[in-house]
Amino acid sequence: MRKNKFRLEKDSLGELPVPREAYFGIQALRASRNFPISGIPPKPIFIAATAMVKKAACIANIELGLIDKNRGPAIIKAADEVISGRFNDQFIVDVYQAGAGTSHNMNANEVIANLAIEILGGRRGDYNLVHPNDHVNMSQSTNDTMPTALRVAAIFSSGVLMEALIGLETELKRKAREFDRIIKSGRTHLQDAVPIRLGQEFGSYASSVRSSIEKIESAGVRLRRIGLGGTAVGTGLNTHPLYRKKVLRALSEVTGIRGLKRAPDAFEALNGASDYTAISSALNDAAIELIRIANDLRLLSSGPRTGLAEITLPAVQPGSSIMPGKVNPVMAEMLDMVCFQVAGNNLAVTLASQAGQLELNVMLPVINYNILQSIDILISSVKVFTEKCVKGINADPLRCRAYFENSVGLATVLNKFIGYEKAAMVAKESASTGKTLKEIVNEKGVMTEKEWDRLLDPLSITEPENPAGKIRR
Repeated sequence: MRKNKFRLEKDSLGELPVPREAYFGIQALRASRNFPISGIPPKPIFIAATAMVKKAACIANIELGLIDKNRGPAIIKAADEVISGRFNDQFIVDVYQAGAGTSHNMNANEVIANLAIEILGGRRGDYNLVHPNDHVNMSQSTNDTMPTALRVAAIFSSGVLMEALIGLETELKRKAREFDRIIKSGRTHLQDAVPIRLGQEFGSYASSVRSSIEKIESAGVRLRRIGLGGTAVGTGLNTHPLYRKKVLRALSEVTGIRGLKRAPDAFEALNGASDYTAISSALNDAAIELIRIANDLRLLSSGPRTGLAEITLPAVQPGSSIMPGKVNPVMAEMLDMVCFQVAGNNLAVTLASQAGQLELNVMLPVINYNILQSIDILISSVKVFTEKCVKGINADPLRCRAYFENSVGLATVLNKFIGYEKAAMVAKESASTGKTLKEIVNEKGVMTEKEWDRLLDPLSITEPENPAGKIRR
């Protein structure tokens, strides 16, 4: 070991050589050695959110006269450097780490302290200038900074997710308008049912996505309840009486997030996890809806010769290593797999949330990782699914109409003209002979061809009618 490549740092457990060029310190180094678990580093958005919390705390401490005007500005500038993302590689602690996120918190304290030391003209590791605990972590505890950082990160990320979902909703609405005049057979229990327009099906998908957006937005409101200033157990030990008010205002300014407010109960803000399960559940609900939509598109595009083939999905890559010309619905399959992962993440968040005990839920690191991972993969998958699948969907109107005209579900339409019993007999004869309902009612003289065509107008047959027979809009 060459001494000039390392600096010697000391903590309560003893001394360790730390790489001289590292901005992290002894505690982050210990944690990285203690937890060689997944090799997954913290999300960049969580690193930035952590630095925002540190910056807000420093601003509040400066205003309260608790930190001098040399160290304070240096810490703020150092936090800004971390927020920029330039030093993400200095966050070396695995996402599976010590409870509550103490290791990540100290990793952030050490990186910001060493950056501030350099800003003041010192050398990394000279904590007499800026100390990770005494100065960067002033008026804070892991137990209130890490939940706050998670809330900030989740608010930012979920905002991007909602934009992606709005993009999907917009394209589904566009397809609904494009396919509005295409009549087809509806299906319930995977069996022929009464007619529906393809545009109505796609409109329902858009409405499902809108519902998911609203749930995520509602959960985001709960995330804005901030417990920063409660320190270790919610009492606010080691903080100025005005700190909570000032740090909340500073955090609002630093993050630019509207609607941040003081948690009504600082103790619940540290030991409760219902706000995290709320956002995780909203993500899970969105995943469930996206799975349903993706699977419908897979089914509707099945074929192209022996399936439904009412729509075609864009061909983005060859579908088989052995079957020439085969094209698979790979974008829908990808979305399914992402959403399965989100559902699994939600279970992990649920189990971790109920594992809190007394004044603290120490399982925050796994809650944090799973929520942010779910948001990240949903953002990417929804964007790609929208661009490479939904935008390029085409319909086969002739095939849709052929299914519609051959469906025994049309017997329901005959109910009000020939009654349920006769309509059932016509449907049974159609099923046994292979003849269409139209052929049978024409042969039996029940309806003329002109009457049948008027009856089966795509709009009148797929909308409720008022007593005058006019379509309700």
